[in-house]
Amino acid sequence: MNFQFRTAPRVVCEPGAATRLGFYLSGLGISKPLLITDPGLMSINLVPPLIESMKEAGLDCTVFDGVAEDPPESVVHAAVELGRECDGVIAIGGGSSMDVAKVAAALLGGTQLLTEMYGVDQVKGARLPLVLVPTTAGTGSEVTPVAVITTGETTKAGVSSGVLLPDIAVLDVDLTLGLPARISAMTGIDAMVHAIEAFTSKIKKNPMSDMLAKESLRMMVDALPKVLRNGQEREARSAMLLGAHLAGQAFANAPVAAVHALAYPVGGHFHIPHGLSNSLVLPAVLRFNQPEAAHLYAELYDCLNANSQGSVADRSRAFIALMEGMIADSGLPTTLKDAGIPQDFLPTLAQDAMLQQRLLINNPREVAYDDALAIYQQAYAG
Repeated sequence: MNFQFRTAPRVVCEPGAATRLGFYLSGLGISKPLLITDPGLMSINLVPPLIESMKEAGLDCTVFDGVAEDPPESVVHAAVELGRECDGVIAIGGGSSMDVAKVAAALLGGTQLLTEMYGVDQVKGARLPLVLVPTTAGTGSEVTPVAVITTGETTKAGVSSGVLLPDIAVLDVDLTLGLPARISAMTGIDAMVHAIEAFTSKIKKNPMSDMLAKESLRMMVDALPKVLRNGQEREARSAMLLGAHLAGQAFANAPVAAVHALAYPVGGHFHIPHGLSNSLVLPAVLRFNQPEAAHLYAELYDCLNANSQGSVADRSRAFIALMEGMIADSGLPTTLKDAGIPQDFLPTLAQDAMLQQRLLINNPREVAYDDALAIYQQAYAG
């Protein structure tokens, strides 16, 4: 069996690890870091104490806190301009902050333009030392070689290169304890989608990604209901953070497919958070894929249920029902109609989904325009 597996060379998973960022940064030779975060984390005082700890460690920290959800190119350029004199980059935040940091590190460490980096393996130069610290348990961006940037009113483009993998990923559960239930639900379902799609990925699925996908899904299916009942439950929060991380490692090597391909147009046109967009189309995509992926869904169900019984078809249907139940119990909208998507816009969404061929080729079942439209119609009606 031939495959490649790449991830961050060092992962630190420890409560309170973020308070020692000065130590980790100094170990990489960084003395003037560019810290990238968002205004929300600054306003709730999550990041300022970490900035002070870095300053106390002797680091001259430049702070860019202008990251917006689905960051546009202008945000990347603003961060790069601020960090011209910096010798390393650190992100503290969700996927958007980490995506901006990845690209900023590559732009500051090389000579390319951002527009020259879009696509697969188009980053030609080096990057500045990079440390990523997630504050949500969802994207797994701290161990993926991909950054997604908004390029227009409704369009996004990805930079996919091993150069974007960080030197260190720091997982500190203390940074996630205050997450609101709605964000916990959206990011949690997002991470589960990463695991599911990695496990069913058609082209690069491999034993290592399978192992990570199954273990991450097992952890998160158990932990998410506990987190939603009590957001201060440290053990469950730890499981969500590590589970999302393992799912990130899985889909970084066995890429995602139709759920993401159909979610992107929903998010792009209606500015719906990525995790919710995934959640809205997941059940319909699972049902569409079932003829080709039933044995894989059954295997996932087996790893979630020690007493699993029945035929492959029965266990596959049970897995889909389980995921539908997770979404329903999370309190998130369960249909495109509930999320405010107009029914007459579904054909446009289907047309845009067809542009995501880099993702659709990974799907276990081929998706044509009529298929995408039927999936959206099912996701609309529930």
